[in-house]
Amino acid sequence: MKQNIEEIQKEIIAEFSELSDWEEKFQYLIELGEGLPSFPDEKRTDEYLVPGCQSKVWVAPKLTAGKLEFDADSDTALTKGLIAILIRVFSGQSPEDIANASLRFIEEVGLSKFLSISRRNGLFSMVQKLKGYAEKV
Repeated sequence: MKQNIEEIQKEIIAEFSELSDWEEKFQYLIELGEGLPSFPDEKRTDEYLVPGCQSKVWVAPKLTAGKLEFDADSDTALTKGLIAILIRVFSGQSPEDIANASLRFIEEVGLSKFLSISRRNGLFSMVQKLKGYAEKV
């Protein structure tokens, strides 16, 4: 059975707690980004671009059997890791669950503390874009 948003967040918190410092955590995020499937060139358009990010970040939703799936990419390694972790939480969930989700893992793993202000703002822009797709369905 597919994990719910809360279970996925607990898993992410546990994974980050095993990493000793921010250098390891950033490296882990970069590895998560490297694991994203390739993003179709035809979706690298303004329609799928996340506003408010210094880096270019694209997110494309797909609704299948009442669940949203997301494809994503970014032009920088760390930002690609951030969007990878967000779509890990949200892909395969119902639009209602995504729209109502409280993403406590961001605070608990320290992302809001250790990211630069511009990256933190970008992260919250990504969350808003994903939740925005869920609210439009």
